[in-house]
Order: sequence, then C-alpha cells, then structure tokens
Amino acid sequence: MEFLFAQQNMPFAVALALMFLIAVLEGVTTVLGAGISGFLDSLLPEMNFDLDMDAPDIHTNTPLTRVLGWLRFGQVPALVIMVIFLTAFGLLGYVIQAVSENLTGHMMPGLPASCFALVCSSPFVRVGGGILAKIMPKDETEAVSEQSFIGLIAVITLGTAKPGKAAQGKLKDRHGQTHYVMIEPDGHEEQFTQGTEVLLVKQQGALFKAILNTSSALID
Repeated sequence: MEFLFAQQNMPFAVALALMFLIAVLEGVTTVLGAGISGFLDSLLPEMNFDLDMDAPDIHTNTPLTRVLGWLRFGQVPALVIMVIFLTAFGLLGYVIQAVSENLTGHMMPGLPASCFALVCSSPFVRVGGGILAKIMPKDETEAVSEQSFIGLIAVITLGTAKPGKAAQGKLKDRHGQTHYVMIEPDGHEEQFTQGTEVLLVKQQGALFKAILNTSSALID
C-alpha cells in the first residue's frame, strides 16, 4: 500500500481511480437509460479519422488528425479509448516505478515517470482500440463510401481553398451525418473562402475537387 500510494505514484493511482469511476458511472447511467459514452462522443467533432498511415503524406492531413486517427478515434467510442489509456497509463506507471526501485533502490520522480508511461501507453491504446474496433458491433447505416459524396453540397468551414491549397469543408451524407473533408477548387483560378457553398465533383485520394454552387436549387 505504501508503494501504491507513494507521492511518486500519485498520477498512476489517480488514473486507475478515474478509470474505475468512469466504469461505474457508465454502468449506472446505462441502467438509467443514458450512458456517458454517447455524450462524450457528441462533444468531439464528427471527423473521418480512419486514415491510411502508410499513404503518401499530403498537406491536408494535419498532425492532430493523424495522431487521433492512429489512436483509433472515430473507429471506437472516445470513452473506450479513454478507459484503455487510463488503464495502460496507470499499470505501466507502476511497472516503471517498480523496475526503477529494484534497479536503483528508489522510484523515479512523478513527472519523468508519467512522461515515460505516457509514451509507452500509446501503442497499447492503438492495439487495444484496433482489437475492439473489429469486434464491436457497427451500425451499417453509418458505413458511407466517400465516393458517394460526389454531387453533394459542402460548406467551407476552415481556411480558404485555392488551387494547390486545400481547405476544410463540411457536408451531410444521405443519412444526415456530418463529415469533414478537404476541398480544392476544380478550376485553376477559383478560390473558396470560409462559408462558401461548393459542389463536390470529383475525388482524388483524400482530397475532393469542387466548383462553386451557383444553383439555388442545390442546398446543403
């Protein structure tokens, strides 16, 4: 008990305690008909994080998007990823401190040990999330091919789209779900500022080409 609650191990004790608290809250709220998992997912932007990490790097993939995609966000609920992370972080932290104490006779300070545990826990989050993504049931109505986005109206939400420089756009699929995609003008002299409605006309890898929506009959 002295080792478990030592000052150097407080970050790991808190992580495991928080993991148990989340599990209890999720169980209680699920029984009551709510559940905090869906609430947590609703706070995250509805982005497509299912990225091919082996694909050639393009300027439209931001570092944050790549990290979130690598950690399986968008493939499994955010709450599940959080529980996996807290568990891995807490247990690995104790293992690191136990090894340090056996080798040197004393534990590492809390901050360096936490940084080490944070780095080591990331692969466990990816592997655990990947396993759960394969076995968790999926709503088939949400499986929308990006090719079906062609012909839909999108709104530029971040940046200015220019030839050779993509901007983020938002669209809704036939199920009413929101998707965020990277958009470039199809014309060589066009540019789309934030708030502009555009018509997606073709897809090139992770990038969509678009033209200005000039028809009032076509709406988002």
